[in-house]
Amino acid sequence: MRFLNVFIVTVFLVVQTAVGQQAREIRRFQLKEVKQGVAVDAAHFYVINNHSLTKHTKSDGRQVAAWQDTTGLLKHLNSGVVIDRKLYCVHSNYPDVPMVSSIEIFDTETLRHRGTHSFGLYPGSATWADFYRGFWWVAFANYSDKASAEGRDNRWTMLVKFNANWERLESWQFPANVVQAFAPKSTSGGTWGKDGLIYCTGHDKPELYVLKLPDRGSTLQYVKTIPTVSEGQAFAIDRSVKDQVVLYGITRNDNFVIVSEVK
Repeated sequence: MRFLNVFIVTVFLVVQTAVGQQAREIRRFQLKEVKQGVAVDAAHFYVINNHSLTKHTKSDGRQVAAWQDTTGLLKHLNSGVVIDRKLYCVHSNYPDVPMVSSIEIFDTETLRHRGTHSFGLYPGSATWADFYRGFWWVAFANYSDKASAEGRDNRWTMLVKFNANWERLESWQFPANVVQAFAPKSTSGGTWGKDGLIYCTGHDKPELYVLKLPDRGSTLQYVKTIPTVSEGQAFAIDRSVKDQVVLYGITRNDNFVIVSEVK
């Protein structure tokens, strides 16, 4: 296997937030291609690009596996989450309309494609997914700078809750201030935190938006914004780290995976 050259830069960048939290960069890995997002498990991180995946050791960023779509059936992989040794990648036909989306499933050991779940035609492009407390949570994005079905803009972005059999149960819109922060794009990454809050990113801004389910109504409740070292796009919380909030994010223009700690 051909390994990518990896340049590791360790810095300590501290950003003070309005609520006293800090985002501190721990290390970064420069790889050949980092365009859509990153997922992580106990020993490896996984770089997600439109039509390809690479698997890397967390210690030094060395590439140990790779996968490339050769079918032409996949257009735009967006994000991923590792659950029980499977990498679930969210896929859409962005920027085409009508919008169609799917979940593509890969074996984390070999990166072989193992399965798929199709959402088919849906009012939005799936951008991120997580499995939390026995349910699937999937964000479906709409955009203000691209043609959307039926003329929707990014205010139509929503979070949908499914059961384990992918039956839709509930859905929520994003709060207006977060939608404005997304503009003209939409949410690109998201996950549930250990604290029972929802953490999500937009397309470009180096910010993490913290939300929670509302006590009533149909709009997610805004909690706070945390400045990040990495930009928007898909990120991951390293759940193998017990006593810290460690993020894996990306900067797509220079192909870095950035590891940082939020306190």
